[in-house]
Amino acid sequence: MRHRAGWCLAGDTEVTLDSGSGDPRPLPIGELHRRWHHGPAAGGATEARDRQTLDSQVRCYDEDTLLAGRTPIVDVLESGVKPLLRITTAAGRTLRCSADHALLTPDGWRKAGELAAGDAVLAGDTTGRAAAALPDPIASVAGDGEEMTYDLSVAGPWHNFLAGGIIVHNSYNEESGRYRELQPVFYVPGQDRKLVQEGRPGKYVFVDGTPEQHKGVVAAMEESYTQSYAAYQEMLAAGVAREVARATLPVGLFSSMYATCNARSLMHFLGLRTQHELARVPSFPQREIEMVGEKMEAAWAELMPLTHAAFNANGRVAP
Repeated sequence: MRHRAGWCLAGDTEVTLDSGSGDPRPLPIGELHRRWHHGPAAGGATEARDRQTLDSQVRCYDEDTLLAGRTPIVDVLESGVKPLLRITTAAGRTLRCSADHALLTPDGWRKAGELAAGDAVLAGDTTGRAAAALPDPIASVAGDGEEMTYDLSVAGPWHNFLAGGIIVHNSYNEESGRYRELQPVFYVPGQDRKLVQEGRPGKYVFVDGTPEQHKGVVAAMEESYTQSYAAYQEMLAAGVAREVARATLPVGLFSSMYATCNARSLMHFLGLRTQHELARVPSFPQREIEMVGEKMEAAWAELMPLTHAAFNANGRVAP
């Protein structure tokens, strides 16, 4: 999450907040970021309005039916200074975003930089009617300078929101047990996982465990996983909400997520979360996150072999 390089919206882009009262409110995403991270202004009506903002949801759309709905905000993200495009539609909507931001079109999700005049985006109603999304032809696409950008992370099952009246995708989301039944896929350490911590805090190292220790770890985990998932299933069968029943599940349950990144942000992640003989700055990550990093690096090295080689030649330090 920390190393994502998000799809980006200009700070003056209006996000449609929807409290469910039938009176949605537009708010610039830059102002939403300020209120979300720095809290309400002290005193009076402004403080009350800020608290209302933090409790609001955003308007989103079912991607099958194109009907409007609401979804909670998970986070409001500052994505850095980025080059922007200005997309103007025939109906007069304007969206200022990065070229890689995904917009919903009649043909599915497409990057802003792939669109041109004559293409269409799906636009939503920003009033209380919450009507279905409709196509809005693009009148022009032009460069629009560079400035600080922002993004939202929103809950599922539809990971989109309304920005400038146009349906856009968020750049990060993790599978949520609130909206779907979680499957019984659990992590069990392999034989190569070092099990024993030795040394004082800040100076400890991990060493191999004995075969008996590994056997005990596997047996204890499998027993715990079986019991906790059975309890989860019993609660679901009894009609208990998924968001309540999931509390019994352990941290060893596998999760899925997606996050956008660029090569620079991935290099920074790999420099911190993988050990490597070429690394100029040593790193000591937990083995499980290192396993994730190794999978990501293998895919990246295949896609961008020259950049990967330059990363290693630079001591695995991001430029």
